Amino acid sequence: MKKLIVHNGSFQSDDIFACAALVLMLEAQKESFEIIRTRDPEIIKTGDYVFDVGGIHDESSNRFDHHQIGGAGQGLDGIEYAAIGLVWKKFGKVICDSEKVAEIINKRLAAPIDAWDNGIDLVENKYLNVTPYYIQHFFISMVPTWKEEHLTNDEMFLKSVDIAKIILSREITHAKDALEAEEKIISVYNNTEDKRIIVLDKSYPFGYVVNDFPETLYVVYPRPENNAWGVKAVRENPKTFSNRKDFPKAWAGLRDEELQKVSGVSDAIFCHRGLFMAVAKSKEGALALAKIALNSA
Repeated sequence: MKKLIVHNGSFQSDDIFACAALVLMLEAQKESFEIIRTRDPEIIKTGDYVFDVGGIHDESSNRFDHHQIGGAGQGLDGIEYAAIGLVWKKFGKVICDSEKVAEIINKRLAAPIDAWDNGIDLVENKYLNVTPYYIQHFFISMVPTWKEEHLTNDEMFLKSVDIAKIILSREITHAKDALEAEEKIISVYNNTEDKRIIVLDKSYPFGYVVNDFPETLYVVYPRPENNAWGVKAVRENPKTFSNRKDFPKAWAGLRDEELQKVSGVSDAIFCHRGLFMAVAKSKEGALALAKIALNSA
């Protein structure tokens, strides 16, 4: 039986996700394992995988601590490694069965958690009383409070690992499917004559892909959840809310008959007041909305 050893006491997202990653790997390999939370040096020596404790970083012996003097090196964009980054560096490709997917998960999840654990701000807080709520905050909430004497750190850590496994598994699934979708979207783009509007046959995640298409202003796509078709304006940057070209201002917030009357599209359903999305009952209707928006002032 493999021993996964991590420190006892309180916990944070880096040791939770490091443990979740190792558990996913071992479960896929049908290996039996136990999770041991301790700071006892003698017990630590017996570990098959030791992370966030022990004062040693040595990939060859599966030692993944970063608290020692000098740390454990730097990863993406010079961010110092924490436990999840070190584990992911060695085993990410194995867990995902894909180097590309592992890179996506590192950018999206592992490196940001490393940054948090090492006290690195990734974003600037723009407001006085409102701040972003990160996944790290959720796992802080899993630590028992001073009143919860019926709970232990050990049991809440294991519950947190179960949740992190779900999150990590879903992120891997999304990353794999997004890579497959990227190939399909690029193929559609390459085979589209007027590349200002591209029409997709599935509801692919296209936000980041189409940002690399300099001509594209609108994307038409099916909306299976309500048996309709949508059209979205391409962002100037997928991380912002600024569009390359908005829908007409006169459409903002309109629905059904009001939008149909103003746009002239008989099956138009809705236009978001942010002017980045419109919906019609049919593919033809969505395409018509896109063409009208394309030629609007």
